[in-house]
Amino acid sequence: MDVQVGDSIITKKPHPCGNSTFAVLRVGMDFRIRCTKCGREVMVPRSKIEKNIKKVVREALPL
Repeated sequence: MDVQVGDSIITKKPHPCGNSTFAVLRVGMDFRIRCTKCGREVMVPRSKIEKNIKKVVREALPL
């Protein structure tokens, strides 16, 4: 799966605050993601997050 730092991901299972959109802060064996509603940061193993991603939202680069 092609996820890069700066992307936003929409997950199948929401965060306890009710939001399912997260910002990607770090990519590697573990992903560091931040909830866009409450700001909580979480480290999640790559295998677990790849199963849980519904959609990747990539910011368009300015021309």
